[in-house]
Amino acid sequence: MPTSRVSIDKQTPSAYRALVKVSTEIAAAAESAGLPRAVMELVNMHCSQLNGCAFCLSVHREDAVAAGLSAQQLAVLPAWRDAPNLYTDEMRAALELAEIVTTLPNHDDANCAYERAADILDADQISVVIWGATSINAFNRVSILSRYNVHPRP
Repeated sequence: MPTSRVSIDKQTPSAYRALVKVSTEIAAAAESAGLPRAVMELVNMHCSQLNGCAFCLSVHREDAVAAGLSAQQLAVLPAWRDAPNLYTDEMRAALELAEIVTTLPNHDDANCAYERAADILDADQISVVIWGATSINAFNRVSILSRYNVHPRP
């Protein structure tokens, strides 16, 4: 029988509230930097895919649709590099940054990805995408390690 898990958001609610506040600040900074909500939701979705976080994928799919992402964009997201016509340059730069934050590749690969993103995004946008990916990675870990359940939704 699997060991039951501590729901760390409930066990240490002040830390969880702080993480939610960070996420709220990042969303405001993204808006201030001119990054559409759809770009940040792609970051949330893709990091959650890379981490295998079913709970965050379920939550952010709804947010992504509300932000204007199409069913096709969401379906093809794991292979976004092979579908350049589905994603703007801004989206593609954000996705590449999100990947290096999530996977922490070797320095040369990370530097190349960062440089490609810097050709498209300004410093504020780069910062916000990196913070956004860092934040969703933290939420993924909270959800996965606490074994959050995904419930069917209509």
